[in-house]
Amino acid sequence: MLKKILIANRGEIAVRVIRAARELGIATVAVYSELDRNALHVRLADEAYALGGSTAAESYLNTEAILNAIEQSGADGVHPGYGFFSENADFARAITAKGVTFIGPPPAAIDEMGDKVSSRKAALRGGAPIVPGTTEFVHSADEIRAFGAEHGYPIAIKAAFGGGGRGMKVVRSAEEVQEAMDSAKRESKAFFGRDEIYIERYLTWPRHVEVQIVGDQHGDVVWVSTRDCSAQRRHQKLIEEAPSYGMAPGIEEAMGEAAIKAAKAVGYFNAGTVEFIYQDGEFFFLEMNTRLQVEHPVTEVITGIDLVEWQIRVASGERLPMTQDEIAAHRRGHGIEVRINAENPAGGKFLPSPGTISKLVAPDGFGIRFDAGYESGDTVSQYYDNLVGKLIVWGKDRPTAIARTIRALEEMVVEGVATTIPADIAILKHADFQAMTHSTKWVEEVLDLSGVEPPKPPAAAEGADPLVQRSTTVEVNGKRFDVKMWVPDVPMVAAGPAKAAAKKPARSASQSGGGAGAGSGNVEVPMQGTIVKVLVEVGQSVEAGQAVVVLEAMKMENQITADKAGTVKEIKVSAGSTVGAGDVVVVIE
Repeated sequence: MLKKILIANRGEIAVRVIRAARELGIATVAVYSELDRNALHVRLADEAYALGGSTAAESYLNTEAILNAIEQSGADGVHPGYGFFSENADFARAITAKGVTFIGPPPAAIDEMGDKVSSRKAALRGGAPIVPGTTEFVHSADEIRAFGAEHGYPIAIKAAFGGGGRGMKVVRSAEEVQEAMDSAKRESKAFFGRDEIYIERYLTWPRHVEVQIVGDQHGDVVWVSTRDCSAQRRHQKLIEEAPSYGMAPGIEEAMGEAAIKAAKAVGYFNAGTVEFIYQDGEFFFLEMNTRLQVEHPVTEVITGIDLVEWQIRVASGERLPMTQDEIAAHRRGHGIEVRINAENPAGGKFLPSPGTISKLVAPDGFGIRFDAGYESGDTVSQYYDNLVGKLIVWGKDRPTAIARTIRALEEMVVEGVATTIPADIAILKHADFQAMTHSTKWVEEVLDLSGVEPPKPPAAAEGADPLVQRSTTVEVNGKRFDVKMWVPDVPMVAAGPAKAAAKKPARSASQSGGGAGAGSGNVEVPMQGTIVKVLVEVGQSVEAGQAVVVLEAMKMENQITADKAGTVKEIKVSAGSTVGAGDVVVVIE
């Protein structure tokens, strides 16, 4: 068994791995960026090492800094979590070259299955049907247009080394191809460090069903459960269920068998997920995620299996703890997992909502679990994924699980940032969801969120304790130490040059779509982020609702639009500019 594990990640998944390791008596090592200096995963780990930088590229995607932390800490295992380097074969090789165990699949399997193009070839080799599309990387807009002309629109442009909807763009006409391709490549590069893409036909009303598999280093592979992940927005999952419900007889078992064959075809071991599209009684291989997935806890609650523990045991050379028949005997009831993201779903826009969580109170009760990467007082940064936490609920059957999840969401308190909770409740209460007639497109095309309002700011507390606990951090040769103290409850001010003027309050994200106030012509951004592209020029005529800049926040691109028709008088930003909520980026007259 491993003795000390470094978690090359942050947030909720780092916390999840730290807790599992602690239960096994394994020491843990956290790494952190400048912005995560006092994050929850850092506070929980036995040791923590600074990576430097603020963005993912400067920190959690800095191979040299992570390798240095491994060497300094003496860790004999590395868990990559999900995102960042979790599906990067070069990173896995760099880890193993140091004589350290990579808690994941072999690099060769990551190469073949982590690349969505070669994984499609492997699926065909294993006998699984695939969605019509390319089995090679796409390099130009002309190739995409040619595919669209042959197979028809819409088509999907996808990040070959991505997942979770990052770097995926749906194209409905030849005119949209160039812009969609450029955007997909930018998002993929920002989140996964690579920008290769491929294309496939975009199905009209599919369900997204996946199979959790685990393999050991002795050649055995089992499938643990299916999951339905059809409640999505922007091709990213909001709600997941286990097992997948309402499929034709025999489909679940056929998917499980196909997943095992695909895994064995590439010599796979450790945890992984094979994803399928299900429509009209048929299923097609979509891709394989060569890592632990965000939604793994919903499989855990219906099986009683700790998948992170299994990952650690398999990586240590142990055999799988259960046979396929034993796993089947352990499945019971129904599980639902809800992702609580820092987004404002008002009007169905799902705009990123970075900021400080002033209050977080998780629900409790029978069958309730909450996996979080934040606590009250922690900050959700624009530079990272916006997942605050995951609510996982078990029920004896699907109706019970739905009712219990609604109750838990209505009890949950998150203040300081907007979250997806109102949209989650709307989904769970909708007749389509309860009847299992929704699809991956249902949230954006059918669900009515026009009545969802942005959260109201909490009322100021009265009679607060005059003393509060503050924390500060000291680093010695890059290793982190915490100091806590009780001080008067007054704002902490950093030394530096005085501001010329206080920044005006930002508008709520629900007012985004263009300008400050109806028809003002001052186009403001609704959240902090980075301008990745300016779409207009000074002197250009624009229409109300026309996109003027592309803003990246929390690794997602958002088009900021004009609030009125007119002529562009001034452009206050350029590509690469960092902006804050309420900043004016374009002036229209």
